[in-house]
Amino acid sequence: MHFTLRQLEVFVAVAQHESVSRAARALSLSQSATSTALAELERQFDCQLLDRVGKRLRLNALGFQLLPKAVALLDRAEEIEELLHGQQGIGSLDVGATLTIGNYLATLLISDFMQRHPGSRVRLSVRNTREIVERVRHHELDLGLIEGHCEEENVITQPWVEDELAVFCSPRHPLAGRGPVELERLLHEAWIMRERGSGTRLTLEQAARHRRGRFNILLELEHTEGIKRAVESGLGIGCVSKLALRDAFRRGSLVPIPTPELDLSRQFAFIWHRHKYLATGMREFLRLCRQMTEGVRRSDQIDLPPVS
Repeated sequence: MHFTLRQLEVFVAVAQHESVSRAARALSLSQSATSTALAELERQFDCQLLDRVGKRLRLNALGFQLLPKAVALLDRAEEIEELLHGQQGIGSLDVGATLTIGNYLATLLISDFMQRHPGSRVRLSVRNTREIVERVRHHELDLGLIEGHCEEENVITQPWVEDELAVFCSPRHPLAGRGPVELERLLHEAWIMRERGSGTRLTLEQAARHRRGRFNILLELEHTEGIKRAVESGLGIGCVSKLALRDAFRRGSLVPIPTPELDLSRQFAFIWHRHKYLATGMREFLRLCRQMTEGVRRSDQIDLPPVS
């Protein structure tokens, strides 16, 4: 074999970070050692894997072909190493979750996973759907848990559990307790909305696409809890997952607004790169996810500890 796992590790890091210096920091290597490892790999096979575009290094056609194979080989090597260390091949796991899943489900799943496999290492990244898809596509995450659509050709999407959004307001808001509200009226209300790129925002906009009017967006926030607090204070109305609203509805600090004209159902899903090697850790984490939602039709029916 004329290449080393270290050379492949350097190649993958440079491809993901598009920079030798940033790859070196990620690998805890000197910039010189990183540059040398990449140059040696290209020299040994008389090839070029990356092109310089401005200040960035971008994969060329050969590099694009090599990247998923290199990532899969490194995953297998890590699993072998963990197995030889007596850790049953669980290894490390990089999980990305969108905000609703990350805040209400993923931390419980990771806690369960690590209690069952004390030698494992899990890193959780909480971002919006668009960012999670991009990071899976670039092999920066092993697994994504998303609440939006994914149409990337090289990303596998597997349905998990149904989720449903709810439009809501403060109990002091004029729409509270009024019964069903027409979309025309909702469009004129002040909205506290998730940012573009979020699955929640996309689901709401898709549900209202048959109307020509636009939402009157007062405030855009990246965090579900921030939206709930803003709506509680009377700034406007919001729309997030019923999973995130369950305890607030129970306490009465927020109330639902019935919206029969809007289809606010969606699907939570697992995503991973088409060329990703499903190591033991990934398979076990997916099993625990499915176990959590076994026999459950919708996310807000999952048995979770109440939030005070």
